[in-house]
Amino acid sequence: MTTGCETMGGRRVLFVMAVEAEYGPHLRARFTPLLTGVGPVEAALATGMALQDMERQRALPDLLVCLGSAGSRLCPLGDIFQVASVSWRDMDASRLGFTRGVTPFIDHPVDLPLATPLALPLARLSTGANIVGGADYATIDADMVDMETFAVARACARFDVPLMGLRGISDGPGELDHIHGWMELLDLLDERLAAAVDLLPEALARAA
Repeated sequence: MTTGCETMGGRRVLFVMAVEAEYGPHLRARFTPLLTGVGPVEAALATGMALQDMERQRALPDLLVCLGSAGSRLCPLGDIFQVASVSWRDMDASRLGFTRGVTPFIDHPVDLPLATPLALPLARLSTGANIVGGADYATIDADMVDMETFAVARACARFDVPLMGLRGISDGPGELDHIHGWMELLDLLDERLAAAVDLLPEALARAA
């Protein structure tokens, strides 16, 4: 799949998703994303490499949009949320005196604020390398969870590219014990995420 920026509202926009399963016919009609694979390591690697190539070509995007599914015990199933901020639940160097969620010797807050150009509901997102379900939600200080956005945010920070996030709630608050439970609402989320993407050109043009 060839990845490139879309022009929206006079801005160059790069869309990033994890896997093909989230990239349904409605989104396919609107853009071709960078597909990173699952989890923070794959997301950081794929996004960093793509942005480095774009920098070399002097063609960095004006905005990167990371979108896909998320789990939540607080947000309604099937609804779409704009990511207000993202944190990294895997990082815990508190035994060395660092705040949990902060990477040692790197200056970033626990919650990284993201661009929020759309008039959509906002939610705080937590990224980690585990699938969350059931009682696990009680240990996470965020409204919803995913496995890629914080890693994408770190890559964007390296190249000074603004990031926004869109997430559709695919599962939670109960236990998630099979891949079919995650995939059940992906068709609906494809349609609703596409409707959110349709709001971007006008919002970006207004902000220009």
